[in-house]
Amino acid sequence: MKTDVLIIGAGLSGSTAGRLLAEKGHKVLIVERLKHIAGHCYDYRDEYGITVHKYGPHIFHTNNEKVWKFINNFGVFHYYQHRVLSYAEGGVVPFPINRTTLSKIFGRPFSSAEAEEKLREEIVNSNFNSPPENFKDTIISQVGERLYNLFYKNYTLKQWNTEPENIAADVAKRIPIRTNDDDRYFTDKYQGVPQHGYTKLVESILNHDNISILLGEDYFKIKKDINADMVIYTGELDKYFNYKYGDLQYRSLDLKMINYEKEYFQNAAVVNYPNDYDWTRITEFKYFLDEKSERTTVCFEYPRAKGEPYYVVMTKENLKKRRLYLDEARKLEKTENIYFIGRLAEYKYYNMDQVIEAVTDKIDTIESG
Repeated sequence: MKTDVLIIGAGLSGSTAGRLLAEKGHKVLIVERLKHIAGHCYDYRDEYGITVHKYGPHIFHTNNEKVWKFINNFGVFHYYQHRVLSYAEGGVVPFPINRTTLSKIFGRPFSSAEAEEKLREEIVNSNFNSPPENFKDTIISQVGERLYNLFYKNYTLKQWNTEPENIAADVAKRIPIRTNDDDRYFTDKYQGVPQHGYTKLVESILNHDNISILLGEDYFKIKKDINADMVIYTGELDKYFNYKYGDLQYRSLDLKMINYEKEYFQNAAVVNYPNDYDWTRITEFKYFLDEKSERTTVCFEYPRAKGEPYYVVMTKENLKKRRLYLDEARKLEKTENIYFIGRLAEYKYYNMDQVIEAVTDKIDTIESG
């Protein structure tokens, strides 16, 4: 089988790369090991008319106007502002931490100035390395030990199955701290969820005469049968190199979907459980598209060590292996026309908008090179 471009993976990275190259006149073949497109963005409507995100909740948000215009070429977005609650001390409070959170935890109202002063007081009375050396230090340096223990410590232990001291400080930078009443999880200029779902969105991205797709096929079993001028790989980085530097660690999830005979199960789309129960969070999907139903479908998330690779684990050991693998990848990019793009292939956490931006930049570089 001959093609101009072979892409391994029909998730957002591979699909975006495929579309951009197809529009430039290349014949593109996409090989996907799953039996569906859209990767971990895949969603479907269940028997109760509720759009379920099979691999956990996905909310599109960005400040990048170019990315927003690109993605809107392929589907209409439903206006949605994501809000998260956290179950702590027997009740639910807004998360990330804001002024309302502080008022409920400390039992008195705060002005914004008083909230800032309270956080400074908590930080001064806490112990941490300065400058911060890891996730724990970074969070305590922002909110102090009491709030760290209440909202972050045990959630991190459940999510990553390692002490927060072992997690890179950069992970903490994704979580904002606020002293106003803004209870949105994201504050990006553009936010939403595809009106007809992510699967339909990706289907539209892939709808081009120059794109062909093979689903349910393992690239590593059929690669000898495909002759391509260019290869774009979006799968696990260590797998491509046959684990020559050892396994990179990925965290997986056991997702339990349950439908209840009630209109709503909880008061927000997502409720975190940092300290109680074995699950980390519960997602109620009907909030995303404001779907109306007398029943509701929710997802309980249980972190697991093995299974479908969801999250990269940013420990020193993993990041050291990552550097070794990426050195190999860059050599292939320079000599073999094989390119590594995306969260798994770069062993890097990307939001969806960052995926599109990174892929666009990579394709521009390839085409101009």
